[in-house]
Amino acid sequence: MTLPMKSLPLSPLERVRIVVVAALGAIMMLTAPGAALGAPDSFADLAERLSPAVVNIATTQTVTAPDRGPRPKLPPGSPFEDLFRDFFDGLPERGPRTTSSLGSGFVIDPDGIVVTNNHVIEDADEIVVNFSDGTTLPATLIGTDPKTDIALLKLTPPAPLVFVSFGDSSASRVGDWVLAIGNPFGLGGSVSAGIISARNRDINSGPYDDFIQTDAAINRGNSGGPLFNMAGEVIGVNTAIISPSGGSIGIGFSVPSALVKNVVSQLREFGHTKRGWLGVRIQQVTPELAEGLGLDKPVGALVSEVTADGPAAEGGIEAGDVIMKFDGRDIAEMRDLPRMVAETAVGKDVRVVIWRKGKTQTVKVVLGLLDEGDSGAPPEVDKPEAPAVAETALGMKLEPLTEKSRSDYGVAEDAKGVLVTEVDAGSTAAEKGVRPGDVIVEVAQEAVATPADVRGGVAKAKEEGRKSVLILVQSGADLRFVALKITN
Repeated sequence: MTLPMKSLPLSPLERVRIVVVAALGAIMMLTAPGAALGAPDSFADLAERLSPAVVNIATTQTVTAPDRGPRPKLPPGSPFEDLFRDFFDGLPERGPRTTSSLGSGFVIDPDGIVVTNNHVIEDADEIVVNFSDGTTLPATLIGTDPKTDIALLKLTPPAPLVFVSFGDSSASRVGDWVLAIGNPFGLGGSVSAGIISARNRDINSGPYDDFIQTDAAINRGNSGGPLFNMAGEVIGVNTAIISPSGGSIGIGFSVPSALVKNVVSQLREFGHTKRGWLGVRIQQVTPELAEGLGLDKPVGALVSEVTADGPAAEGGIEAGDVIMKFDGRDIAEMRDLPRMVAETAVGKDVRVVIWRKGKTQTVKVVLGLLDEGDSGAPPEVDKPEAPAVAETALGMKLEPLTEKSRSDYGVAEDAKGVLVTEVDAGSTAAEKGVRPGDVIVEVAQEAVATPADVRGGVAKAKEEGRKSVLILVQSGADLRFVALKITN
């Protein structure tokens, strides 16, 4: 039986109940998947638009096979001599053989410029690029950059190609949606989606590590493929995964476009990279080092050595300085500096903010061209030798450098400072790796030539209320700073 509808008056309690139920419903709608989190209803339109610009890369390489192997040595007249001779002579010749591999890449120019990973095409004799429509084109290598694992290829297409553009990876945030397209396990164009899990990852693959981490499925064969943002821009080049089995476990890494764009530009112009060179050796600023340097927190890159006549030396940077800013950008930690220097144009006049002896200074440095063969010794400390009087400080027995002690401990003739001859096993110096034969070059950023200089530097730091003192130690040809606790 149907009853006629009519309006009934609502009590105040019922009205509150209705408002609460409506509010809860709204919250559930906003927090539902795909509602307020920005998740698209589908990635289909994006995948359809971008896939034609993503390519499969097949390479072949001729490998020289080893010979038949060494024959066993048998005594003359052995009954096995004829047997082994007949066996080895009957083996077929192992001539050169051809190996192949597959990877991914993407077109960035309609005239046929393709970006991929260096490890995809490394040592290849032939490179072939396959498109999603079945088109196949041979490729020539423009240039590679093994340090960032980027390679650039050139095609000669009969018509302009569909291409994609680089986006700004620095504007991407953890949690943003991303799309990976590539050639996993040789299956052809495959699309996977996920989010940015982390940024600025260092996976110890090179000096400029700054990877985007994503949980979008990346597998073998995806190497060299693009990582897209939701605007369809390339914000990364898929390069590596962490996996015990070789398959995706949701931890993949992409070289950010902020780094790739500069490398690609140089490869297109020069066929190789031209990186800036500062001419310093640096180390991480630890909390103990920061306290010894008078810094509020461990930031920046501590200069442990300056190359003679290099850009940093000519600009006035010294060992013991902490580089806080480079070309207007903060140095949060040591590994930021090499990447910033490498990305900066050769010959550019750069302002460098340093921390020296309790205050900041700004110096100007004209960047040089990085040459892997360049090296340099730290600046010498011009102080006369002192008489051989041994003293102890901070659990170390110290002596001046003499001709005999240099010979006994294998100290270089050009080394300047105070020789460590003994180290207490339970001392902080021993914990920090100071060993007999090391040379103390500086204490609290002041050059030392005698054991008395070392003791004086420690006493001064103690008077200033410091809990540790900064020591510059030379071990063989290497220089490093250590912070040693000041004992009562």
